[in-house]
This record gives sequence, structure tokens and C-alpha cells, in this order.
Amino acid sequence: MNEIGSPVRTPRRLPALLSLRAFEAAAAHLSFQRAAQELSVTPSAISHQVRALEDALGQPLFRRLTRQLALTPAGQRLFDDLRTGFDLLEAGVDRLRRPSASQAVTLSTNTAFAARWVLPRMDAFRKACPGVELRLHASDTLVDLARGEADIAVRSGNGNWPGLVSRELMPERYAPLCSPMLGLKDAADLPKHRLIHCDWQPQALAPAVWPRWFREAGIAPPRGRAMTASGLSFSDETHAMLAALAGHGVALLSLTLSAEELRSGALVQPFGPALDTGSYFLAVANGREDEPALRAVWEWIASQASAA
Repeated sequence: MNEIGSPVRTPRRLPALLSLRAFEAAAAHLSFQRAAQELSVTPSAISHQVRALEDALGQPLFRRLTRQLALTPAGQRLFDDLRTGFDLLEAGVDRLRRPSASQAVTLSTNTAFAARWVLPRMDAFRKACPGVELRLHASDTLVDLARGEADIAVRSGNGNWPGLVSRELMPERYAPLCSPMLGLKDAADLPKHRLIHCDWQPQALAPAVWPRWFREAGIAPPRGRAMTASGLSFSDETHAMLAALAGHGVALLSLTLSAEELRSGALVQPFGPALDTGSYFLAVANGREDEPALRAVWEWIASQASAA
């Protein structure tokens, strides 16, 4: 058996690699001069290597015309095979080099921000940072960046997280949004419409919930269970947005994550006020902020936030 690692191996019956490389370059250019430039040798060296290959194979590979080269049928077959083989060799070497040049970075953020802000920009990220593989961790549970559960995060809050370096991306505000099909224009008409509720994590500093909105709007809320009895409730903000888009009621939604729907007119903000819930921040563990791949992701997200 001639298996990998076995001492028994039949030697390959191949001509010298230098001769094969010289021939392949000369055949590609149909010129010893240009082949010499590609391989950084002299034209006479290319001619010598090709002649040695022809002698080893026992047949001519080129027809040497006046100021021109032409492949013989045997030369054309050999060129086609060598070109395929060298392409495979080059691809294999590139794959070995790529891990050192391409690095994976795990970005953690909540499910709504991942779906509504990050995913639509993934093509732009790949073009801007071709050497970085961005892995998206979407969860409403905070990960421990210091323990390496993710490399970088976008979080909502005040940016005061011990052990982390943070940078404010953009303020976040929530407002009543609904489909224009509802025809809602005045806050006084809000009790006539179904309220769409969305769960907030316990650690949220200033959650955008309907009782808070009614207080800041100075409007008496529906009494008791009437606040929720005729409404819809979701654990995920994206689902609340879909319900609002379908005309099922009025939801308190992020003005940042609903920007595209507001621009297109699919959703409208019939009135205020908008609730301040803090800001979105970039965060990374202390000591990792200057790692090249993390820095590339950091700067790209910051630039996208500024543009938005």
C-alpha cells in the first residue's frame, strides 16, 4: 500500500520544474522575451530550459518562426495541462496563506439591531473589509467580551461597562409608528387603535413601553388591563414592526431601526413624543481595541453610523 506517511513511494517521472515553468510562461506569451520578463530571467535562459524540456520529451513543443513562436499540437496539449496544474497549485498555496491574512471577528448585538441594521450592510462590509470574516452573534442576552464570548459588540445603554472600551455610535429614540392605512393623526385617537407591545430586557435603563409613553405625552392611559387586553405583545422588536407594517396596530419602535420604512412611507410617525432610551455603543474588551481585525470592524461600523 502506498498510503500517506508510508515509506513506499514511486518517484514522480516529471521533467525539471524550471523547464516546465519556462515552457508554460513562453507558451502563454508565445514569446521567450516576455516569458523572461515574467520569470525575471534572461531570454536565453528561457530558450535553454525549453530546449531541455523538448529533449527530455523527445519532441518539439514550439515551431520557431521568424520573430514568432507557435505551439505544436504536443505543445498545445502540454500547455493546457500545465496551466490547469499551475492554477491548482497557486490556489492551494493561496489557501494556506489566507488564514494569516483573513481573520474572523464575532460581532454580538441584539436581535433587532442585527436584523434591521447589520444584515442589510453585510455586502458593504465584505467590500470594505475583504480580509475580515464577520460572524454575527444575535442575542438579547449580553455576552462577556472579557472572557472572549464575542470579539466586539454593539450595545444599547449608557456605555458605562467596567472592563470595556466603548464609543457612542448614535442616540436611540422610540416613537409611536404605524401603517398609514390606519389614518391615525392625533394622539387623542390612539385609544381607538390596538397597541402593540414589545418585551424589554430587565437591564434596560429606560425601556420604551406604553405606560412611560403616556406619562411623557401627558395623556391619560387606558385604565387597568385595558392597556394590554386588546393589544398584541411580542418578545422581539422585529415581529412588532412586522405587525405594525401589516396594519395591526400602533407600536413603539426604534426610529433608527425603522429608518428605511419611514423613508419609504411604509410606516409613519403620526405624533410624538419620542422616548429617549440611551444610545447605541460599540464595545470591546480592554486591551483588544488595537487588534487590526477588530479595529477594521470598529471603524467600519462607526463610519456606517455616521453616514446614517
